[in-house]
Amino acid sequence: MPGAISRREILASLGASGLLLPRAASAFTTPAPVAPVAIARCKTYEPSELVPILDGMFDKLGGLGRLVQGKTVAIKLNFNGGPTVRLGHLPLGDTHWPHPNLLAATMHLMARAGVHRVRLVEGVAAPLTDPLEEHMLDANWDPRQFLRAAPRVEFENTNYANAAKKFTRLSVPHGGLLFPAYDVNHSYADCDVFVSIAKCKDHPTTGVSTVMKNLFGITPLTVYGNGAGKWVDNDLVYGNDRIQILHRGTRRPAMDAPPEIDPASPRDDGYRVPRIVADLTAARPVHLAIIDGVKTMAGGQTPDPWCTPVEPGVLMAGTNVVNTSAVAVAVMNYDPRAPKGAVPFEHSDNKLLLAEQLGVGSADPSRIEVAGPSIREVMFDFRALREKRRALGDRPYRRRPRPQN
Repeated sequence: MPGAISRREILASLGASGLLLPRAASAFTTPAPVAPVAIARCKTYEPSELVPILDGMFDKLGGLGRLVQGKTVAIKLNFNGGPTVRLGHLPLGDTHWPHPNLLAATMHLMARAGVHRVRLVEGVAAPLTDPLEEHMLDANWDPRQFLRAAPRVEFENTNYANAAKKFTRLSVPHGGLLFPAYDVNHSYADCDVFVSIAKCKDHPTTGVSTVMKNLFGITPLTVYGNGAGKWVDNDLVYGNDRIQILHRGTRRPAMDAPPEIDPASPRDDGYRVPRIVADLTAARPVHLAIIDGVKTMAGGQTPDPWCTPVEPGVLMAGTNVVNTSAVAVAVMNYDPRAPKGAVPFEHSDNKLLLAEQLGVGSADPSRIEVAGPSIREVMFDFRALREKRRALGDRPYRRRPRPQN
């Protein structure tokens, strides 16, 4: 494929990785962990195609039974942009939300493997009195599809403490990069298995968005949102992004959440957001990462007129979130080890390398076993689409005053 990255290019960027984390890089003297990543071609979201393909992928990872049997599983969704934000008239599951059929198929296979409970979790900008199911209905998703997929299914809007009455504090091993700990809904701690499911997409701040960037959304808006500390529990979560506190650091988190480690650190979101994502991958380990590349979009994380619907026709899954993200970035024809300033990390530090240096997992595709078709066989050229848009004026990729969450 023209413009495809080579193994030599990936290895050549290794030298830049030590520049991103000088304060903690010496804490890890062993190579970051690796685990197999399963890849499969998949052209549609028909259950008759999805279920056997996913089943085969999970078998290549050791089987779902060893992971979920008798366990409570929390699945972090990726509902960025809200239920009415669309790319043209396309369903959200064809562009920037993971497809509901993929979620239901995954839950069905978990049920078959003996899962005890499945809890669907996401922080959505809705009043406390509105259940997560209502948010799904606004997107033309039918919650009954998920209730039928597994024996015990729960829904939780994690922007609130809900029945737990207080948030749970997740500490970052080795002290963290931006914050020492993050306060989150109890569901992210009260589970035996944590799953992240998301599309593979471009991102205006961090370059790419997959199952790692999905963890940015576990930070509740009532603590880290623009309106944090400015409403009572039953009010609508207004200011439904995290620009002020997390992206720009103009004020500290609400509700006595830990302040950042160094208030004098850069206020640039290209510095801050990748470090927060890396922190969260270390503080809340992901046991299963599933990437939806059957249909998605290029050009951004949330639809705008410059985004393009694409159909790579691929699914990816792994038990290490950094390994899985690295493979996905390579499938998008980007270098997962590229330094800041290089495509796709033109405006930010590389969150994969930061997480690697925290010891979460390797971002080096040459070390990661791929089960199924090779990266090159399923590669879809997001890079070429990026360059095409840049030639039209760079609008999709220059810094926006209000980056997407």
